[in-house]
Amino acid sequence: MRDAFVKTAVLLLFVLGCSLVTPLTGWAGPAVSSLTEDVYYKTAGTPQGPPAEETGSTYPLWQPLNNRIVIWLVTQQHTYFGGFVLALPLFAFLLEFLGLSRRDPQAAQRYDGLGRDILRVGVLSLSVTALLGGVMLGAFLTFYPVFMSYMGSTFKQMMPLYAAVFLGESFLLVLYYYSWDRLAQGIGKWVHLSIGVVANAMGVLLLLLANSWASFMMAPAGVNAEGQFLGNVWHLLHSPLWNPLNAHRFLADLMSGGAVVVAYAAYRFLKTRVPEERAYYDWVGYVFIVVVVCALLPMPFAGYWLMRSVFEFRQEMGMTMMGGLLSWLFVVQATTIGALFLGINYYIWQSLGRLRDGERYHPYFKIILGGLMVSFLVWFTPHTIAMTPSEMKAMGAAQHPVIGQFGVMSAKNGAVNIMICLTALSYLLYRRANRVITVPWAAAGNILIAVLFIAGMANIVWVAVYGFFIPAHVRVGLSIPQGATTATVLLGGLSINHFLLKGSRLRGPIQWGRISVRGMVALFGVAATFSWVMGLMGYIRSAGRLGWHVNELMADLSPWAFTPPIIFAAKMVTINMLLFWVSVFFMFWLATRDKRLAVVEKDDQAESVSFVQTFSREESA
Repeated sequence: MRDAFVKTAVLLLFVLGCSLVTPLTGWAGPAVSSLTEDVYYKTAGTPQGPPAEETGSTYPLWQPLNNRIVIWLVTQQHTYFGGFVLALPLFAFLLEFLGLSRRDPQAAQRYDGLGRDILRVGVLSLSVTALLGGVMLGAFLTFYPVFMSYMGSTFKQMMPLYAAVFLGESFLLVLYYYSWDRLAQGIGKWVHLSIGVVANAMGVLLLLLANSWASFMMAPAGVNAEGQFLGNVWHLLHSPLWNPLNAHRFLADLMSGGAVVVAYAAYRFLKTRVPEERAYYDWVGYVFIVVVVCALLPMPFAGYWLMRSVFEFRQEMGMTMMGGLLSWLFVVQATTIGALFLGINYYIWQSLGRLRDGERYHPYFKIILGGLMVSFLVWFTPHTIAMTPSEMKAMGAAQHPVIGQFGVMSAKNGAVNIMICLTALSYLLYRRANRVITVPWAAAGNILIAVLFIAGMANIVWVAVYGFFIPAHVRVGLSIPQGATTATVLLGGLSINHFLLKGSRLRGPIQWGRISVRGMVALFGVAATFSWVMGLMGYIRSAGRLGWHVNELMADLSPWAFTPPIIFAAKMVTINMLLFWVSVFFMFWLATRDKRLAVVEKDDQAESVSFVQTFSREESA
């Protein structure tokens, strides 16, 4: 672990040096005193940076390498590991806080130990993230020197801050991990939690700064029509897509980090034959799939916010992404998201195997599965379908008179909101499968939950159908009542169920490790799909700029500026996903080969046995 820390420190110093050197290659011309107008905020300012020049033939050719593919691979891997490093310390902090809030010392130790294990992996992956960051910076400087010179000079006031925050977060993460045992008692535990708060705050700040580059390239602000920085750092940072991109990528990073832990738990569950270890990794997989689902549920709303902001900024860009050149990628994305919801519900269904008498809810899950399939079909149905000229002539239009209605946003928002409500219902049934409700108002509570779900889903469907008969600019606003209805159903239903289970009688202990192999394979598939969707959405966002490095300011005149076909893009996303997962499991394998970590792993296995015994006693009490 100390060797990893030394390597990380060296790599971070390298990244800091590169970050500070990059702006020096920027604009060195005379200051311009005339005021010009901000392209977005329309405020006046004095140009203080270089214009966005035509790059022409200034793209180095490194045969047989393709500059764009190299950047695509390195950037996506850095994004994957960056999200991994952002998410794991947050998970560790939440687990530590959950353990501290537990009254039972053994349960508290269980959550605290899991948080420490998760943080250990985060610290180990920090070196990989720093290395990929250095490689990515070097690749941009090598393959796109004019673009990097412009971006470095334009953002030169924020580059030292970015490097300082990166170093600060790295130092705090290492401090947070190594002080876990030293600050484990009394007031020291609260001091340790405070270190975790600051470390995670630095990680979020780092994400916000990194997103400023991506949002500026899509929707520039803080510069004039020639691309010259006008002196207002806040305008440069706060481009029109910055806030929705922050929300979207934060949730994506949580899902990506949680998916890695879920996949690792499923892998260890399937690999081991020791009952105690199977029970432990079954529990870990369950804990983190709940975390991942909590990040997934608001993701459609974050995606809607981002795309709405794109349309508000440039309608042409929004049409290119959702109704033009890139629209079929959204069909692929919709298919994978639908598969995620089906996989999650299948895992919950299989999880009933660890609960006594849980099979009595199997008929309800069949009904839920039917609703999910209908919603899934609506969710991924395109507005216009691929057809031959003769088929279009026979149909009389480019849109099918019935199926075409499912392609409008109100129908798709209705479908995804129904899938969210049904997933919440699955989890509600799982929570009560092992309990006998004893509160006197049990019948009234069950009726209230049924009315809430039925009325809520009926309202969502009615609003979706109503959207078929109103203009498109009015239809867009229907997502607000649909989202509000879904939030009401989720919060209301789960809250009522929580109070119904107060004082309930257990039917028997939860038999961790008794889930079927099919359930754990589904869990692994869900985790891999999360990574694939993340890579696909990153490509769609980047490809929305089409032939621009910086939208409408700096053109991409390289031989690789064309938009690749869907098949090629899908292959690249798949290669990136496989490369990431191979790297992750290789990192886990190295961790198990390290003798010092092997000792810790033995302690973890001992804790697993204690955990199973303790949990069984808790459930039987």
